[in-house]
Amino acid sequence: MSNVATQEKIPNNVDLSNDRRLQRALEQWQPNFIKWWVDMGPDGFQAHDVWLRTAISADSDGWAHFDYVKMPDYRWGIFLADPVKDRTIGFGDEMGKPAWQEVPGEHRNALRRLIVTQGDTEPASVEQQRFLGQTCPSLYDLRNLFQVNVEEGRHLWAMVYLLQSYFGRDGREEAEALLERRSGDPDNPRILGAFNAPMLDWLSFFMFTYFTDRDGKYQLLALAESSFDPLSRSCRFMLTEEAHHMFVGETGVQRIVKRTAEMMKEHPGKDPRQLGLIDLPTIQRYMNYWYSLSLDLFGGEISSNAAQYFASGLKGRAHEDRFEDHVALEGHYDMDVIKDGKVTREEVGMRNAMNEVLRDAYVDDCQRGVDKWNKTLAEVGSDFQLTLPSRRFNRQVGIYSGMFFTPTGELINESEFNKKKDEWLISESDREFIKSLMGAAIHEPGKMANWIAAPNRGIKGKPIDYEYVRHD
Repeated sequence: MSNVATQEKIPNNVDLSNDRRLQRALEQWQPNFIKWWVDMGPDGFQAHDVWLRTAISADSDGWAHFDYVKMPDYRWGIFLADPVKDRTIGFGDEMGKPAWQEVPGEHRNALRRLIVTQGDTEPASVEQQRFLGQTCPSLYDLRNLFQVNVEEGRHLWAMVYLLQSYFGRDGREEAEALLERRSGDPDNPRILGAFNAPMLDWLSFFMFTYFTDRDGKYQLLALAESSFDPLSRSCRFMLTEEAHHMFVGETGVQRIVKRTAEMMKEHPGKDPRQLGLIDLPTIQRYMNYWYSLSLDLFGGEISSNAAQYFASGLKGRAHEDRFEDHVALEGHYDMDVIKDGKVTREEVGMRNAMNEVLRDAYVDDCQRGVDKWNKTLAEVGSDFQLTLPSRRFNRQVGIYSGMFFTPTGELINESEFNKKKDEWLISESDREFIKSLMGAAIHEPGKMANWIAAPNRGIKGKPIDYEYVRHD
């Protein structure tokens, strides 16, 4: 296991104290990060004690310590997974050669772009979720929100470390810019569309952490295959933290579904909204919105950039070792495209379809959670089924953007789409209703808002009614 310096100003396992130039650069960036956190992080809770896990090791079996901490005092640090001895490049044109410990000059701009884009998503989600604490449905959920937030902050540190270490002046400027962009700002927005979307309620938060953080998982898996070994090691450790974010989303939606189904069973024929519940069709519309937004994050279905990233060894496929052909020069991918107003199947060269290969794995993974939600509905006796919409539905990026499809994937015209839009996507009346449910925050330990069921268990062996956030 890597030696971890937990008591340094910046906790790390990269021997930072022996690189004084880098240490000074990161210590100069640190106050700007803290200022950003206080200005744009969780509003109204910076002085509260929160029961959080903090990374103290790069060992996946025991890397975290749990205790109360005020968020501005959280021990953000730089952690890389342990190196793989004699690691070689696992895919693309350079397969079999030694992995890179430094940035090859010919790949400098592309690698920097990948790192900046990944890094930009981390502070963006903190900004999106800034005000959710004011309407938390329980202390358990409030603590989970803050755990997600501080770990997104640490993931920003991971990317800033790479920028500062390997990209010189350009990297330092990019690190500063990561603190200057703002989610939803019309003049200086975040790079990717989903990270500028408003997040005004907890149903959106749970959908985001289920669908959008799952995109993050697959992007990290692809970057963990990178020939640039420091990026690979950074992403491998980030994946240990990302799992909790998706757990928050999956169980959050499941608890809402369970509460609604149980109360509908107790009050047959009643309008769930009149009972202060989130009705199942509204949950479906939120799914449709956040899932389609997250699908866009993978990029275009046919992409020369993705082909170049793969060929160069910059970004692979999730779990590259599952594939037989790691060069992908001869294979093809069967893809639905639109020709002459019809959906047509077409062969696309495998390298040009790398975004779609990654999206396939994501879609399958998303379906597993939806199956669990439907199992919960069935166990309560509801015959309602939640479904993932077609990957063509409501797309703003890729070959389906600018066209209109039903949730089941049929091509329609804009007029037909607009007539049905409020049945398929979140309407203003939906937002207003959900906002009406998000009343005063619930701060009594163990108590839940009316619209969500209690979790099955507490966190790290603690009871559900533990005081996860102290309000002294």
